[in-house]
Formats: sequence, structure tokens, C-alpha cells
Amino acid sequence: MTESEHQALLSAQAEQDQALHYLRRILMAPVYDVAVETQLSPLHKMSSRLGNNIYLKREDQQPVHSFKLRGAYNKLAHLTEAQKHLGVVAASAGNHAQGLALAAKKLAIKATIFMPITTPDIKVDNVKRYGASVKLVGKSYNEAASASLEFANEHNKTFIHPFDDEDVIAGQGTVAKELLQQLPHCDAVFIPVGGGGLLAGMAVYLKQLKPNIKVIGVEAEDSACLKKAMEMGEPTDLEQVGLFADGVAVKRIGETTFSLIHKYCDDVITVNTDEICASIKDIFEHTRVIAEPAGALSLAGLQKYCKTSKGNETLSAVLSGANMNFHTLRYVSERCELGEQKEAVLAVTIPEVKGSFRRFCHALQGRVITEFNYRQASEQANANIFVGVRLSGVDEREQLIQLLNDQDYQVKDFTDNELAKLHIRYMIGGQKTNQAEERIFRFQFPEYPGALEKFLDTLGERWNISLFHYRNHGAAFGQVLAGFDVSSDQQQEFFGHLEALGYEWQEETDNQAYQSFLS
Repeated sequence: MTESEHQALLSAQAEQDQALHYLRRILMAPVYDVAVETQLSPLHKMSSRLGNNIYLKREDQQPVHSFKLRGAYNKLAHLTEAQKHLGVVAASAGNHAQGLALAAKKLAIKATIFMPITTPDIKVDNVKRYGASVKLVGKSYNEAASASLEFANEHNKTFIHPFDDEDVIAGQGTVAKELLQQLPHCDAVFIPVGGGGLLAGMAVYLKQLKPNIKVIGVEAEDSACLKKAMEMGEPTDLEQVGLFADGVAVKRIGETTFSLIHKYCDDVITVNTDEICASIKDIFEHTRVIAEPAGALSLAGLQKYCKTSKGNETLSAVLSGANMNFHTLRYVSERCELGEQKEAVLAVTIPEVKGSFRRFCHALQGRVITEFNYRQASEQANANIFVGVRLSGVDEREQLIQLLNDQDYQVKDFTDNELAKLHIRYMIGGQKTNQAEERIFRFQFPEYPGALEKFLDTLGERWNISLFHYRNHGAAFGQVLAGFDVSSDQQQEFFGHLEALGYEWQEETDNQAYQSFLS
């Protein structure tokens, strides 16, 4: 045997030993002292529609409505008596905090949870209800985590990581143990990814007992830290993360979790906000449960997979949590039909003459109008309307546009235009008389009491604001569209100011939605 063959053998043996190590820990995890075995619900209507046998693993049925209880309890159960006596500390935006709080209560351990001030009240109140001490610190998870680590070191308490810990990973892996018992002939499992604890634990278990099963991670496309790590070959920081699916808004995949995912995960799928919202609606229609965005993530990935799969497979997705902030439902409702591809958002040029609206409605040949925005701007021969039309699918959108073009209407498709969906549809009302120096920017910032005032204070009064739109829809983030009068000789100074603000921003001056209605 050559030296290289010998090293390869040793490496394979080490990998097998590690897998068996996790398998034993998952099988022996005492999570059912506090967690429950959750149901596997068949989704009959979706199965018929997508040509596959689809099931939903219902982690919303846990006492804290999330799988996080499993890993948190397993970690606490393995602490020494001295560690239990001193207490534990964690940082979380919600579900890990609730799971840890209940686990600590069950084991009579004092828990202190650091949460960002942006955390929805429902999650803060639940953590307090389970008896944990809550400290609201910072506007992001990273700020809360830094404060919690400092507190843990200062008071000699054990820090409980939300995902990058062997005991936590093993606890989450018990979901896979139940799933295989309930659905032994499953062909593929779709698992949401934030820091990777659930995917790592489930993947290592599934691949030991059923090597041919496909294990597929699903990420929000604006928080795709696993996809980034796969591309780079190692955990790598994202520059920024989206805040809608806050349960998976993680900038960097865990080191321990990635080492397992890299070996045992077959693929990773990313989905957008509209696709997540559509899956929230699908879950509600099948189960009458309102999943949180991160909870619906895996089903959105499953549905995306079905568009190109061979069909007639048995597929399962993990509904990982249902701690939805109620006010976020308004936003979800607005976006879900776009995610289902059941609505087209169009800009259509019509003649500025009496009877044009009626003739346009006739041109749609009975299709339902979901939204119609118009504002007379001046004495012009044509007018732009912003219109939403209900569809039966993506193919009908193309047919509709062709139908209107055939009737000499000029159409611009804004169905996939984020600026149009977030702002323009609420702003149809006129155009600026002098736009030579107007530049348009979109901003995103963590939402909390006083966040908008802080944003305006940070912007300052150096440049005139020519346009402003903000909606508070109950989510963890605020969205602002703002226009500024910036002369050519001020541009360098202005962009330097933007960079120093510390907010996520992007310019939208050339966006066709802005050009069509507000320019």
C-alpha cells in the first residue's frame, strides 16, 4: 500500500468514525423529555398539482412552535452540574431563545437571553413567559451576540450557540430520525438553512441510514451563506443579509455545521421573497397553520425543485417554525400571488381620452384586475397606468402581454421589479416638474421604535429630498425610497455621504418603474 493510499484509508476511517459518533449522539439525545414527535402531513392538493408525493414535517407542533427546542435541550442536558448551577447565556432573534428558555425552565437552569431590539414582541414575550431573563441589545443579531459573549465571560456562564455546536446539531438531527420512521421510502428531503444546525444534523443521520436519499438545503437568496461557502470552499461572510426571513438571516455558515453539510448535503436551492410568501399561503391552505418566513423556506425550495424534476417522487419539506409576527401578514398577503405567479404587474400606455379605461378593461378579455393606478399628469396624448392582473400561471402572463401588444398597447412587465412592488405601486400621483438633478435611492434598515426618525437624522439636511416613500408593514426591516436633488459637481460628496451612513442602499434612478411613473 502506498503512502497516499494509506492516508486516504485513514481519512475515510476518520470520516466514518465521525458519522457514527453523530449517529450515536442523535439516537441517544434525550430531547423527548420536553419536545414531541411531530406529525408528517401529506399535502394532497399540492401533490396532485406538482406530480409528486409531498409531505410536510410539522415542527410548528413543538411547544415553542419551532425545532430549536430539540438542540437547545440536548445541549443543556449534557452540561455538567457546575455549569448548570452557574447558568447559561444565548443570543437569538427568536426561536433559539424560546427553545432555550423552555429547556432551561425544564432543567431548572437560569437562562439569560440577549435579543436585538428589532425582535418582534411575540418572541420577546414568549421568552419571558418561559422564565428567562431578556436583555434587548443592539439592532442586529451580531450586536446582541457580542454583548452576550461578553456577559457570559464576565459572569462565568456557559454560552449556548444557536447552531455551531455538536450537542445542538445532534438534537436537531432527531427530526431526521422521526422522518425516516414516518416515511422510509422518501426520495428527497428539503431542509431550511440559516447557520446550518438543522441541515447538518439531519443530513449526517439520513445519509448513514439511507445513502441514496437526496438531502437538499434551501436558503433565502438574500441570505445564502451556505451557497457562498460552497462556492468558496469554506465558510465566508456575506456582505449583508436580507431581513424578511429573519430566522435564517445569518451572515456566515457555522464551521462545524459546514464540515458536515459539505460531506452529506447533495444540493442547495435558493428562493426569493415572493416564493417564500407563496409557500406561507400554501401551508395555510393545507394545514391552517401560519408559518413564519423561515419556516416556509423549505417548501418553497421543494416547489422550485418540482419544476425541473422527473416527477412521481416522494418528497418531504421541514416546516421549521411558526412564530410569525401577525403584522407581517399584510406584507405576505401582498406578495404571495406574485410568488405563485398568479398576478402580473404591468405598466401600460393608453390614450389620454375619455373611454380609454373601459376599452382597456375589455381588452383583458375577462381577466380580473387586482390593482389599477392612474394620475393625470399634464395635457398629453398618452397616459401610463399601473395595473395588476390575476393570472392562472406564468405562461398566461406572456400571453397577456402579447394580447395587449396585438391591440397596440405598449406594455412594460414589472412583475419581477422589486422597486415597483415595494414602492411605485403605492406612489402613482404625478411627476416632478424639474428632474434634471434628481437621483433615486432605495434604503433598508432594521425596524424598531424611532428607526425612521434615526434614519432621517442620519441623512441630514445637506441635500433636498425630492421624493420619499416609507411603509411600516410590521416586518423586521424598514424600506425607504428617497429622491435627492444632486447637481453634477456635488456627486462625489453625495456618494461619500451615502457610504458613511451605514445603511444598505442601492441607486434606482435608471429603474424602468421609476422612469415610467415618477420621472
